[in-house]
Amino acid sequence: MEGVRMTQDPEREDLPARLPPAPRPPVRFAAVAAGLFLIPFGMGCSSKPAGRQVEASANGRPLSVQVAKVELRQVRRTVESVGSLFPYEEVTVSSEVEGKVEEVVADVGDRVNQGQPLVKILPIELKLGLDQQRAAFEQARARLGLADGEEDLKEVKDAAEVKKAAADLNDADVKYRRARSLLDKGLLPRETFDETESRFKAARAAYDLSIQAVQNLRAQLAQYRASMALAQKKLSDSIVRAPFAGQVRERTVSPGQYLRVQTPLMVIVNVDPVRVRLQVPEKMAGWIQSGQRVTVSVEAYPEKSFTGKIWRINPSVDQQTRSYDVEALIANRDGLLKPGFFVKANIPSEKVESALFVPRKGLQYSYGVYKVFVVEGNTLHEREVRIGERPKDDVEIVDGLTEGLGVALPVNGSELRDRALIEVVP
Repeated sequence: MEGVRMTQDPEREDLPARLPPAPRPPVRFAAVAAGLFLIPFGMGCSSKPAGRQVEASANGRPLSVQVAKVELRQVRRTVESVGSLFPYEEVTVSSEVEGKVEEVVADVGDRVNQGQPLVKILPIELKLGLDQQRAAFEQARARLGLADGEEDLKEVKDAAEVKKAAADLNDADVKYRRARSLLDKGLLPRETFDETESRFKAARAAYDLSIQAVQNLRAQLAQYRASMALAQKKLSDSIVRAPFAGQVRERTVSPGQYLRVQTPLMVIVNVDPVRVRLQVPEKMAGWIQSGQRVTVSVEAYPEKSFTGKIWRINPSVDQQTRSYDVEALIANRDGLLKPGFFVKANIPSEKVESALFVPRKGLQYSYGVYKVFVVEGNTLHEREVRIGERPKDDVEIVDGLTEGLGVALPVNGSELRDRALIEVVP
């Protein structure tokens, strides 16, 4: 009470003189009052862990949990990647001849076989061109004197033109020799001999010219044959055919349209199999080899998975993404997979490492942080962890735990809390 008086206001020193003195409370009541004053003060100044422990066990009963040990296992690493689907083959079919479109046989979405007609072009002008080349070819054959079924002369001398020139040369040669003999005997005038000699030289020149003419004609025959074959090809190209089996992805032609050479007509794609192009980080370059199995999934069929094999591996790494491309082939006989699909892929590698695992049930996620509750005695302690691969029932722990630690698993949906008292059940 002296402390109270020391803190009174000086202007009120006369109050005890005017008021009767207050009765002094019993000592027992003062002690109880002091105790009541100190209890809340002590509770307000208690440390944080004590407060959390009291909150965790406020119901007076410990939490029921199961305990699983952190296990060290040998695991085969799996490369997870994303990518897209591409057709095995894709080509833009163009026109190889000029002309008006007579008929469009196939349309978008149609399945076509190799060699199946896609577009037909009016062939009238092409047929006339072929007839013209065939006539020139037959004319050359006739001049060479070729019989039916003969492709060419065996010898140049077998040509009728050469045979006639050879006969004329032989006749002129005989007359020249006779005239020469008569001239030497003085029985033939010089003037007559000169005429005979001139006719002999002319016959010999005519023979040489006939051989050259036949040789030129043989060359023309080969040219006419090639021109006729080209005209035949153009006539065949008036029917545009599919280069391989596939489906029509795009059509850009209509009946009646006049086509120029190399005018695009359709886009044909082969989607069985399909190509899967994936991006793999450079640190996993030694994990993947050609021929390894690949399992992919697409959003269109979440309940299905598709398997294939690594087909090609890009030898260089993209300096921007620090990854390289891997290509796989996936069978697509039912046509479920379509080029352009986004895919997720798993590639089991040959990489085997030791890793720590805990049951998936013991892992919790909150505010971007993964955590588990480690059992120490009869108390839980929260641990922040980093996770790796997530198999079916377990989770790999990359950082935050060591082998052999006990991790709490909730029972009957109980909520685990840091520093909570626990009761381990089987």
